[in-house]
Amino acid sequence: MRRDFDFLVIGSGIAGLSFALEAARHGTVCVVTKDRMPEGSSQYAQGGVATVWSPDDSFAAHAADTERAGAGLCHPEIVDLVVREGPERVREMIERGTRFSLRPDAEDPYDVDLGLEGGHSQRRILHALDATGREMMRALVEAVGRDERIDVLERHIAVDLIDTAKFGLPGPPRCCGAYLLDVDSERVTVAAARSTLLATGGAGKVYLYTSNPDVASGDGVAMAFRAGVPIANMEFIQFHPTCLYHPKAKSFLVSETVRGEGGILTRPDGSRFMPKYDDRAELAPRDVVARAIDQEMKLHGFDNVFLDVTHCDRAFLEKRFPTILARCRRFGIDPATEPIPVVPAAHYTCGGVVTDADGRTPLAGLYAAGEVAMTGLHGANRLASNSLLEGLVFGHRAADEAVRRTDSTEAPPPDIPEWNPGRARTSDEAVLITQKWDEIRRLMWNYVGIVRSDRRLERARGRMDVILEEIDRDYWDFLPTADLVELRNLATVADVIIASASHRRESRGLHFNVDCPDRDDAWRTDTVLVRDPETRRPVPV
Repeated sequence: MRRDFDFLVIGSGIAGLSFALEAARHGTVCVVTKDRMPEGSSQYAQGGVATVWSPDDSFAAHAADTERAGAGLCHPEIVDLVVREGPERVREMIERGTRFSLRPDAEDPYDVDLGLEGGHSQRRILHALDATGREMMRALVEAVGRDERIDVLERHIAVDLIDTAKFGLPGPPRCCGAYLLDVDSERVTVAAARSTLLATGGAGKVYLYTSNPDVASGDGVAMAFRAGVPIANMEFIQFHPTCLYHPKAKSFLVSETVRGEGGILTRPDGSRFMPKYDDRAELAPRDVVARAIDQEMKLHGFDNVFLDVTHCDRAFLEKRFPTILARCRRFGIDPATEPIPVVPAAHYTCGGVVTDADGRTPLAGLYAAGEVAMTGLHGANRLASNSLLEGLVFGHRAADEAVRRTDSTEAPPPDIPEWNPGRARTSDEAVLITQKWDEIRRLMWNYVGIVRSDRRLERARGRMDVILEEIDRDYWDFLPTADLVELRNLATVADVIIASASHRRESRGLHFNVDCPDRDDAWRTDTVLVRDPETRRPVPV
């Protein structure tokens, strides 16, 4: 079965829905989401969205903070573009009904309370208490629901992009849609489109410990890589310093804002350690804080460290962090009277699919926005709360560009062959998937984590050689299921991360290798990889 649209959006977070709402003014849109909206990383963003809002702030200051965090790899022209367009995109979110937290004497929805987070020199974080992503997603999902030109396919996962070169279709190389798997029926159908946006989010599930939801398996990066699109800077995986440490507290992070509002990191004996690692102490960028915690845990054999806010007034904590306090109390922890046990966890993918300033990839007809993309904004380390901003800005810009090109140059998709399963059969060995999934995530955590070494990376490459061969065999032997598609993508992304980390011969930002621990400006350039057509493995450009 084939369905045709003007615009296909793979992913339903802030970037994807922003694109969909803009594009729907000019054509039909299909939004594909693996689960049910609003599930995805966007709705779990606690801290907020960073933008210049106060007269005491400036675009120059926001840009300087972003570039300082990015450790020399930010693209200045992209940083300038994002910080300057940010306020207008945030105003649009307020107009769509987003209810940010307001100042006590506020008279309109624009008089917002501004928070402070690590790495920022000014208060510029617009937030909705400590559940900003959830509130922004609520407004976007409701707006999408009111738009009759947007179809939403829930519980569908994209299997592969359809590009004319790969399938021998007429015309120049271009993306003209995707094959979609219905998770419930396990049937594969064709979604054809003049323009396709990847907005699939990050790849946190490639690691054993992550703040990401289960849907974050790197699907967009993997599909783009298989289509020959360059992937850049995948060695820069941001580990959130403070994930709640409790056996039943799956994927729950304690926002950066808690440290911004006075939270102190301590050892189990209550002694503070961050001033030893950085003059900014708890307000240092995430890479510094995560490595400091990792070092303390390894040096002393701690299972975790603690985030102490007991010196803060209980009423303030209840008002400012209701979501965090409620979750902690579910596990018997009262942050007002006892420190919160925390550990670092994989949180954000700073690299991704290479795009230009309008979200275009080198493959015609294919765009990317949000965490899946490498725009040049984040460099070697993302500044806190710049991710929601990036999603808003590039979701909007990509839609404008896709509309322009769809109106002027993009022809309707050609005839596309139906999905051909060949001789594949239904698998009766689910253990093949669960075993490899667990092996990849443990391998990545132990060998390609916060601190790396040449030997660990070599071990990781050797194991991935075997794992990729096994998964490739399973993929073509068995009919696709959601678990098998995700496993294939997870393995591909892990391979790209390992290759990226092995290629960079310095330590910078989120990438730290004990065998080359210093920054070397000879490596002050993006790590760009493509798929070798013969080996099908990542190689540097």
